[in-house]
Amino acid sequence: MNQFGIGQPVRRVEDWRFLTGHGHYVDDQALPRQAYAVMLRSPHAHAHIRAIDTAAAAAAPGVLAVLTGDDLACDGLGPIPCVAGVNNRDGSPAPLPSRPAMARERVRHVGDTVAMVVAESLGDARDAAELIEINYEPLPAVVETEHALDPGQPQVWDEAPGNLAFDWAIGDAAAVDRPLATARHRITLDIINNRVVANSMEPRGAIGEYDPGDETYTLWSSTQGSHFLRSLLAESVFRIPENRIRVVTRDVGGGFGMKLFLYPEHVLVLWAAKRLGRPIKWTPERADSFMTDTQGRDNVTRLELALDQELRFLGLSVTTIANMGAYLSNYAPEIPTASGAVMYSGVYAIPAISVAVKGVFTHTVPIDAYRGAGRPEAAYAIERLVDFAARRLGVAPQELRRRNFIRPEAMPYATPLGLIYDSGDFARNMDDALAAADLDDFAARRAEAASRGRYRGIGHAVYIEQSGFPPDEFAELRFEPSGTLTMLMGTQSSGQGHHTAYAQLAAERLGLPLEKIRVVQGDTAAIGFGRGTGGSRSLPVGGASVDAAAQKLITKGRRIAAHLLEAAEADVAFADGVFRIAGTDREVGIEAVARAAFNPAQLPADVEPGFAESGHFTPPSPTFPNGCHVCEVEIEPETGHVDIVRYLVVDDFGTVVNPLLLRGQVQGGVAQGVGQALLERTVYDPETGQLVTGSWTDYALPRAEDLPRIEFAYNVIPCRTNPLGLKGAGEAGAIGAPPALVNAIVDALAPLGIEQIDMPVTPERLWDAIRMAERSRAA
Repeated sequence: MNQFGIGQPVRRVEDWRFLTGHGHYVDDQALPRQAYAVMLRSPHAHAHIRAIDTAAAAAAPGVLAVLTGDDLACDGLGPIPCVAGVNNRDGSPAPLPSRPAMARERVRHVGDTVAMVVAESLGDARDAAELIEINYEPLPAVVETEHALDPGQPQVWDEAPGNLAFDWAIGDAAAVDRPLATARHRITLDIINNRVVANSMEPRGAIGEYDPGDETYTLWSSTQGSHFLRSLLAESVFRIPENRIRVVTRDVGGGFGMKLFLYPEHVLVLWAAKRLGRPIKWTPERADSFMTDTQGRDNVTRLELALDQELRFLGLSVTTIANMGAYLSNYAPEIPTASGAVMYSGVYAIPAISVAVKGVFTHTVPIDAYRGAGRPEAAYAIERLVDFAARRLGVAPQELRRRNFIRPEAMPYATPLGLIYDSGDFARNMDDALAAADLDDFAARRAEAASRGRYRGIGHAVYIEQSGFPPDEFAELRFEPSGTLTMLMGTQSSGQGHHTAYAQLAAERLGLPLEKIRVVQGDTAAIGFGRGTGGSRSLPVGGASVDAAAQKLITKGRRIAAHLLEAAEADVAFADGVFRIAGTDREVGIEAVARAAFNPAQLPADVEPGFAESGHFTPPSPTFPNGCHVCEVEIEPETGHVDIVRYLVVDDFGTVVNPLLLRGQVQGGVAQGVGQALLERTVYDPETGQLVTGSWTDYALPRAEDLPRIEFAYNVIPCRTNPLGLKGAGEAGAIGAPPALVNAIVDALAPLGIEQIDMPVTPERLWDAIRMAERSRAA
């Protein structure tokens, strides 16, 4: 086994430069003659723009230009597109309102861009922005998800009457209605999946440059998908050939889905750069992030479950209202529908399922993918429902799950919602996790906590998600004449450790040491193609592309080696970086073959010089990571404080490339899940539409003291539809954590008769629930 190959706990090769201050983020980039941009944001959630007076700002010191939506419209730039529109359940296309990069006649959320100031310095631009006078006519706003469809609410878009963005459905409603009407047991649960702000460590940022000689644009941006941005900018906004736009992404300080999308600022810095003939840099403040970065989740859901007398699931009905915000972001309609709703089977054999999703427009920041992108919402809903049903029916949650699990021998399993699970042993993951959590002795721990005046609870959640889904991904492996290898990848790392994982795959297949491998991502001028990073696709799809390219290199290398060794190609085998003639000691290493590949005199007559190959891989279907999270908590009734005393995870990610990277992915995901479950709450004032939690003063993120030590283990059940057996791991922690934690809290409060509490379970919310329950019991 290669000491740096698949399965080895190799430390991240990229960490040295990060730890020594040699990372390169957007704000580290500085171009000659660079000017600075500041965006003026709307203070209103909904208003008509009656007039904009930019004269004072334009005359301010250092100002180069003050630009508005009218200027943008005059130059004929196209809108920012939604590329994932859906059809309504009646087959009609849902409306796709136009989203310009700057508002003209009407603003639709606090933070909507209404003007752009470009100046010689950032300070000059900020000072000038304060001089712009705008005559707004404030209008009523709607911000609450569950009330957006109510009659009489303010309209966000004229072309979307009643604020209905789409009315989508999947499954067989009639097949579900029958068991719901006749089943022995019927369980109904209403839940809210709270809105969250992504809060990446590095804000987005963008620098635009225009070369009039080549008539080309260059955008430097902190993004998860350089090629995706280039495509949208070229086709939808500037309407020019793709090869006239270059997008460059160096290091990315966190993304979580939010940095995948095309934002107004990407358009504006490029547009202004051409108008002014100078590079334009926009560096956001954290307030910009809260007001303009796409946000996540924000669903209101009702679930109805039918069970027979043996507590077998018969049918499941799900209805969801999903907030889209003021504009349809690039993938927004897909998140609660094709990405999330199809996962309501969970890990259970449910014969009939129907899911109906209504997307709604509100005067809030747009919603789009956030770590897990629809799958956490589905997993939270179904895992809360199963726990809720178990308590109502007087059976242990693990027993109800075990009765209804899809069994390993049923794989591949076709769900009622159109997915095919290729592999998984859900009972094994749960049993391993509960055994490690010492569930049998929990009653004693609960009694001991009660003696100290604390409520103690234990909860678990068994999740599955779809990852590694189509379309294709690209990799190019290019040997240099010296024998070193450069890997050109179409994905983009934002902290996951791609440089290490991809290098390990190449080391495994080609037998090279890591120090001779360099990974390049994020430059559309250097890399021919790429889909970017999202949906835990990088290793399952990008890694499979590496494998395909490596196999091509080995095939070509075998021909060259046979020529060098004066042997028949069929007699040459390759292993551990060496081509050998079978049954002899004659051999040549792949680095020597690479050097020979650049010397025509050493090549067969029909072999072209050079040693580089590209690989594409198109997944035949998604992969399905799965696992079980177990959480144990103590609650202090006097304050409502929740202490996570223990947290365990047992996952199945298929083949494991690097256990250290895998552990880090799970730990980071759990941290984000804990943040949503306990702390993070995006609040808009229902009267004014103001973002009340618009800074870290008002929006709580998890800190080290909020998080437990995470005990992590995994079962390896290789994926049957991926050539490397990989399933993907980037989002799993954020999927399993919220239901496991809330299930534990509800278990702790069960003696008080509390059956349901919505996220975030803040101390205030918990304290109120305990007081109300105690008063009810006393009465």
